[in-house]
Amino acid sequence: MSQLLPSLVELDQHAQAEPEFATWRVGFGPFEHALETQAAVFRLAHQLVQAGHQPDLASVYRLLQAVDRVASAGLWLVVHMTYARQVHLDGSPLAAEDFKQNPEGHTGGALNMVPAYAGYLALNALTGRTRAWLMGQGHCVAAVDALNLLTGNLHPEQAQAYAGGEAGMNRLLQDFYGYGQAADGSPLAPLGSHVNPHTAGGIAEGGYLGFAELQYAHMPLPGETLVAFLSDGAAEEQRGSDWIPRWWRAEDCGVALPVMIANGRRIEQRTALGTEQGLEDFRQHLSQCGFDPMPFDGRDPAAFVTTLWEMELRLERRVEEKARGILNYPLPMPYGIAETVKGFGFYGAGSNAAHNLPLPGNPSRDEQSRDLFNEHAARLFVPQQELAASLELFTRSRQGRTLERDNPLASRRPPAPTMPKLNYRDDACSPMAAVDRFFVELTAANPALRPRVGNPDELASNRLGGVLKALKHRVIEPESELEAVDGAIITALNEEAVVSACLANQGGLNLVASYEAFCVKMLGVVRQSIIFSRQQKEIGRPAGWLGWPLIATSHTWENGKNQQSHQDTTFCEALLGEMNDMVRVLFPADHNSTLALLPSIYQARGELACLVMPKRDRPCYFDQTQAEQLARDGAIVVEEQPGNEALLLIANGSYQLGEMLRAAKRLKEADCAYRLVYLQEPGRFRGPRDHWEVGARASEGVAERLFPDAMEMRVLLTHMRPEVARGHLWPILPDARKCSALGYRNRGGTLDEFGMQFANRASWANVLAACARLRNVPRTALLTRDEAAAVAGKGDPQILRGDA
Repeated sequence: MSQLLPSLVELDQHAQAEPEFATWRVGFGPFEHALETQAAVFRLAHQLVQAGHQPDLASVYRLLQAVDRVASAGLWLVVHMTYARQVHLDGSPLAAEDFKQNPEGHTGGALNMVPAYAGYLALNALTGRTRAWLMGQGHCVAAVDALNLLTGNLHPEQAQAYAGGEAGMNRLLQDFYGYGQAADGSPLAPLGSHVNPHTAGGIAEGGYLGFAELQYAHMPLPGETLVAFLSDGAAEEQRGSDWIPRWWRAEDCGVALPVMIANGRRIEQRTALGTEQGLEDFRQHLSQCGFDPMPFDGRDPAAFVTTLWEMELRLERRVEEKARGILNYPLPMPYGIAETVKGFGFYGAGSNAAHNLPLPGNPSRDEQSRDLFNEHAARLFVPQQELAASLELFTRSRQGRTLERDNPLASRRPPAPTMPKLNYRDDACSPMAAVDRFFVELTAANPALRPRVGNPDELASNRLGGVLKALKHRVIEPESELEAVDGAIITALNEEAVVSACLANQGGLNLVASYEAFCVKMLGVVRQSIIFSRQQKEIGRPAGWLGWPLIATSHTWENGKNQQSHQDTTFCEALLGEMNDMVRVLFPADHNSTLALLPSIYQARGELACLVMPKRDRPCYFDQTQAEQLARDGAIVVEEQPGNEALLLIANGSYQLGEMLRAAKRLKEADCAYRLVYLQEPGRFRGPRDHWEVGARASEGVAERLFPDAMEMRVLLTHMRPEVARGHLWPILPDARKCSALGYRNRGGTLDEFGMQFANRASWANVLAACARLRNVPRTALLTRDEAAAVAGKGDPQILRGDA
């Protein structure tokens, strides 16, 4: 690259010939343009003119002059968002009463993001093409909000609140960490401390560092470009991002441009990348992983422009070389490293204090801090007339192109998929066979929807052999017919990485299957996605991506052969705690009940489903009609014996249904009245927590029909921990004195299926013991003396095996 750049003498000669270049070259405010950046800008300008993006060199240099001023104004506005209640657009110093009593803000990171986001905006303006953006460090949102306000790139609600000059800016300052609430308790302001659906162009909160690193390469579709701003702190934490070159393919992926903001600091200490050796080690590490590291000056907006442009050109050339047979996958993926200091542009830069509140005290009460604020803010101030002229260049460039707020990734809505025919069965088989056949046929029927399968270990073990054969593991060097360079299955022993591949694939069809106990490692990233989707719905711009299932198989009750680390019901319990209109938690008991659920899951928008289901062969409990009713209602009557004081038995989970049927057989023999209900979707019968969840409840009358008040004595046998299930299901378990809940009690070890049930007091015999207690009769009324002794822990558990 360097040998293609002009020398200092050539740059001097160019400055004499092009006055606009000479003007930009001097710099502005805090921005100084290093010789390497000057040379890169020289080349950029010529390339843009040659490509027809700009009419002449002077136009390029004028827009780069403008971006310096816009970025400086962005820095100025960011520090005001942290500390000030109001701005002085004439640049005059702020007085004590102009400051917030309780300043707050992730100031240092936001300051570092200003030249980055300004460079992104400038590249779009220079090329006449709108790229998408992603920010892993979502707490730096003040930079985006500030620049979006200055450039008029706002959603309607933010434009209404914050546009219009000084008054709007003051509302922005006061709303930033203003903690105002609406009557329903929701945040009042269309603003947040992290990226949120009000943030123009935002697609992810970035609340957890490291998740953007796992997702960015899977986000853009062919023809789209994504600029991903990443955190050097996350580089230490999330190593799954190292594998991106293993997954990226030009044939089904858009251009992904990762840029690390290497400011060298976490909240309270230096990062490994905060040293010269650390940066060098990181560059070498990136090279070994298949990246092409490109260090540049992260304090200069123009350096972001030139680096992003060069990254695009390099990747384009490598794709061409791949097509000509010169290169093979993995292609060297350009990776920008923006070298800067935390909080560049303001007092305290490079210190730990820069992370949040860089001033030594509160300027509303401390004169020294007030003087420091005014002194350093004055260095960033851009006179209004000069700023307006600069912003005009940005506005003019938007003619004929999409606003950044409406970039393709932010407005994703793929067409509704064509559903395959449902093939119901009447034999015992694995419920996973329904998923396997359906997903293969679904992807075949919808070739325009890019498929992704997240696989943390082995598909064959989870009975997805058809998916494996049809879609194949994505690898660099295939070793069998189940692997391919263009495979759609992302396999890695990292649950966060594989689920991220599907969460990021919002333009296609997705499937994730993992051991239930290991799904817990997916929780953080899944929760971040469904929260963002819920917020989009709440503000009236619902997410348009197609729903898909997270399948927790090899689950707790099937995993007795392994140790207790493999026996954990946390995943479904945690997701049941989320809003039911965002993630459905489902317990299909057999092949047909699984199959009947799949069309509604894949036709949903902005909504996930958690399916907790067996992989072993299970009996055919439900025919087609029953399975489809179960999918609609969330629960169904399996069988009943009428009579007085009928017991209401509620099974939740396939193995739990099997145990309840055994218990019901004994009740029938004892001439005890009962009704057995299978509860497939518990969230449909909870007490709704807001009006959105009301719409996700079972249809009117279903709960009353299935769980009539007359049946007061109730026994729940659940896949989950009984305390969790009871808490969610209080509407159908209303009286603790007359209800009993059985399930996983955190007992396990190397046991078989029966051993797991007995250890957790969740077998058919425990159900009958609970029934006897509720009916106030001895256990021996429903169990033999030896069985009752075993239930009491005083006999031989083996007597409870076999037929009831």
